[in-house]
Parts: sequence; structure tokens; C-alpha cells
Amino acid sequence: MKKSIIITAAIIIILSIWMGSSYNSLVALNETVDSKWSQVENNLQRRADLIPNLVATVKGYAVHEEDIMNEIAAARSRLVGSGSVAEKAEANAELNSALSRLLVVVENYPNLKADANFRQLQDELAGTENRIAVARKDYNDAVQVLNTRVKSFPTVIWARLFGFSEREYFEAEESAQKVPQVEFD
Repeated sequence: MKKSIIITAAIIIILSIWMGSSYNSLVALNETVDSKWSQVENNLQRRADLIPNLVATVKGYAVHEEDIMNEIAAARSRLVGSGSVAEKAEANAELNSALSRLLVVVENYPNLKADANFRQLQDELAGTENRIAVARKDYNDAVQVLNTRVKSFPTVIWARLFGFSEREYFEAEESAQKVPQVEFD
């Protein structure tokens, strides 16, 4: 009898340690995903902060291209005001589209391309775009690890018990798969 109590106690202790370890692992993965998402948001905000300066510089050269400037401002506002991952992805796609039209405008103004302020802003924006791409990849990698763990047996039992669930990937819009058409009149 004493031996069975010791065995039962040992099994309970082992299960408790295993459950605690699984829980702590899920917490760590969840925090990693949150941290990576924060980096995506930081870079999207950096881009949103750079855009007004870029638009103001271009406006000085391309006063009659006001529609594009308004589209960029509206897309930027949607990006800054969006909440969920899907909303951010959609707003990001709209902003990318508006920025690509702006680049067509820039091609029509050779003096603008030579302006030092514009070149600096364009370089900053290009660097930010690269940071966004890296941050999105890091976020999606962290989501993949968490989602795999949350869906794997036996961790799925503890994940459901403690309220952990799959997280949403930051995916590109379908329109991002089409090659933009750049036309010069």
C-alpha cells in the first residue's frame, strides 16, 4: 500500500511538472508572438510617420497630382487606425498601391529625383520597407511555432485548458501578387 502511494505521488509530481513546463512554454511562445507583432507595428508606424514628409516634398514639385497625395493620406490614416492583423494587412496593401502610383509621378519629375531631401526620404522609406518585410517574416515565424505547439498533441490539451489558441498570420493581399503596371504617357 505504501509503495502504491509513493508511485501515485510520483506520477502526480511528474504530471504537474510536465503540465507546468507546457504552460510556461506556451506563455513564452505567446509573448514572442506579441513581441514580434509589436515590431511589425513599430515599423508600420515609422513608415506612416515618414510618408507625410515624402508627400510634402513631392507636392512642391507635383502640385497638380493632388489625387495621389489624398489617396496616400487616406491609406496612411487607415493603416494607423487599423486594429487587427487582417485590417493592418489590408491597409498596408492600400498604402503600397498608393505609393507605387506616387513613384510613377516621381518618374515624371526629374528635378524631384535629384532633390536631396526627396532622395533622403526615399532611402528612409526603402529602408523602412525592408524592416517591415523582416518584421513580418519574424512575426509569421513566431506565429508558426506557437500555432504548431498549440495544435500538437498533448500540448493541445493544456493549450485549450489554459485558453491559448492559434494566432493570425500577417498575409499579403491577393492584389500584392499582381505585378504593378508602370506606364509613362
